[in-house]
Formats: sequence, structure tokens, C-alpha cells
Amino acid sequence: MKKSTTICFCNNKGGSGKSTCCSNVGYALSTMGYRVLLVDGDMQLNLSLSFFEEDKVLEFAQSGHNLYTAVKDGLDLKEFIIPTPYEHLDIIPSSTLMSSIEYELFAKWQRELILRKGLKSIKASGEYDFILIDAPPTLGGWVMNILCASDYMIVPVEASPWGLFGLANMFEFLHSTEEIAPDLSIMGIAITKVDERKNYYKQTLETLQEVEEVKVFDTHIHVDSAVEWAQDNSKPVLVYKKSSRSANEFIALAKEVEALCQ
Repeated sequence: MKKSTTICFCNNKGGSGKSTCCSNVGYALSTMGYRVLLVDGDMQLNLSLSFFEEDKVLEFAQSGHNLYTAVKDGLDLKEFIIPTPYEHLDIIPSSTLMSSIEYELFAKWQRELILRKGLKSIKASGEYDFILIDAPPTLGGWVMNILCASDYMIVPVEASPWGLFGLANMFEFLHSTEEIAPDLSIMGIAITKVDERKNYYKQTLETLQEVEEVKVFDTHIHVDSAVEWAQDNSKPVLVYKKSSRSANEFIALAKEVEALCQ
């Protein structure tokens, strides 16, 4: 791989599995020998909580050594990288203060490009093969920042009656970024929280397959209690229970991502 590939996980609907996909795909890629940097862009801190206990995550949030401080002050994000307990896998943690990031961005020059500039030296160094960004479930200036900093976007969609709600709005928002992020591409839609016993899984799949020019990943992530237990223990599911169905699915999804970045 010649350069860092930046992928954001976006959906303006909460509960779609963004943080779960970002953390577990990131960990899976690291076990495949890739150097991975995770960026927690959400005030809910879920990506950070996937690797550290709550008290440690709150310590990051309150110390100023987090994404909010870097973006607010327009600093190089390289200074805010923290190693996770796992080889080849680092993270820039978030802060609950990210809830006010829209206000902080409002008066800044070229405010849509703050994150891209912050990542510039990291990408130029080639230190990481992948940079994965977990976006908040919103549409606005901060998410536009994330899109402008990314090469690809993965859209996790929950296989539920409301899973598709707002998806059209998100694609419309994406269209509005084309002039300032002309190189951004949708890598694909990842169907999550699948329960094949329920009819809306099939309905969700059929609806998404009709979306023109957007790939649906072959790997679908099923409902699995191992994921919840892994999150409760602040570990990737591949660490908590490597033999679980979801662990194997995240490995397969990471391999699809790898192939699309070649």
C-alpha cells in the first residue's frame, strides 16, 4: 500500500453500528499486519470505550489530550495519538466537548478542511496504512470535515424497520460535499444487526441493492451477544471471543475493505 487510506464510518441515524464496525474492522486490519490509526469523532466516546475502560476514556476527555482540543486549536493531530493495548493499532480519543465542535468550527477559515489539515502530516509520513474515523450520527459542519478528510466512506445500516430512515438525506448531504471533496467515494454499505428470522432483513437487503452505484458488502454482521459482552469489557470482539460468529464476520469485512483499497 503506497499511502495512508482514510475511511470514515458514517450514518446520520444512531444505533447503526458505526463504532462497532470501525473498532472491529480496525482491529482486524491490524491483525492482518497493517498499521491502523483510529480517530474517535463522536462525543459519545464509543470508539475510545472499545479499547479502554471508562475511567481511562474520561481521563483522556478531561486532560485535553483528545480530538476536540486538536480541532479547536487547529493543531497537528500527530501530537494526540495514543497507543491502544494492541500491536499496530493507535487511537486519537474523543471528548464529550465534541458536542460543541460545530460552534468552534463556525468562525474558522476553511472550516470544512480543519480535520484534513490536522491529519496532513500523519498521512504524509506513511506511518499508518489505514486511518479509520468514527463519525457522529449527525449531518453538519463536523461531519463535512470528516468527509473532506476521507478517501472512502463506509455506511453501516441496521437491518431493522427504521434502519433505512434518513439514508436519502445522508446521500444528499454527501452530494453537497462533491466540490470540496471530489476524491471521496462510497466504499460500500455494511448491513449490521442482522437477524435472518425477521422479514425486514430481506427487505433491507433488497432495498439497498437497488441503490444505484453503491456497493453492498458481501459480509453482513449478525446480531451476536459476543459483541455486547466485548463492548462491556472494552475489547474488540475478536479479542473477547475469537471463535464467535461476529468475529469471523468482521475479519471477512476487513478483507473486503483490504481488497477494495488495493
